[in-house]
Amino acid sequence: MWPLPALLSWAAGWVVFVAVRACAVSLAIAFASAAALGIALALRATTPWRRIFVAGGFPLSFAAAGLAGALPAWAWLAPLALLLLLYPLRTWRDAPLFPTPRGALAGLERRVCLEAGARVLDAGCGLGAGLIELRRRFPQATFEGIEWSRPLRLACALRCRFARVRRGDLWAADWSSCALVYLFQRPESMARAAEKAAKELAPGAWMASLEFEAVTLVPELVLEGVDGRSVWLYRAPLRRR
Repeated sequence: MWPLPALLSWAAGWVVFVAVRACAVSLAIAFASAAALGIALALRATTPWRRIFVAGGFPLSFAAAGLAGALPAWAWLAPLALLLLLYPLRTWRDAPLFPTPRGALAGLERRVCLEAGARVLDAGCGLGAGLIELRRRFPQATFEGIEWSRPLRLACALRCRFARVRRGDLWAADWSSCALVYLFQRPESMARAAEKAAKELAPGAWMASLEFEAVTLVPELVLEGVDGRSVWLYRAPLRRR
């Protein structure tokens, strides 16, 4: 129960800090190690604000403990550099790392019929939770993922060996040969997704959006997920409002 995950993450940061310092390592390296653990644990949080609380807990408690004055100024850049590596500036206008919950796409296979070998694309695949959920629904399909962050792409590729995962811009990728494009974006980027889908999806192809509606389009149908999130389904040729 929240905020227990945050408290445990902060405690883990201090454990790492103390352990690294016990190995006669510099204060800056010990701080960077603990802060990096906080950022890694923050990626598992379920909302953006919770990620901020988890990632920022150790640095703030470190400063409050009065130890920050012993750090060189550059040491504070280490957590920021790691965050930028995981989440490059170019992707900030898109969604943060939102893992697809298990079971969020339950019943999708009963409403969307795909032929064996059909191309299914997770546009912005992150750590691969969406690809894993899609495979549960369409085991006969061919899966692809696209992700701009190099570390996330690598982690997804290792986790989803059944899929072709590549680094790239989801907005520059070609959707024309996809039978289904899956998105878990944010409300601000759904208009752009709607325009791209309208231009590129072949007749009969689907765009599925978890939680966020493309308000400029008329959905073919809406599924209610087991966790309360809706799955908005649009089929080409897309109908505009």
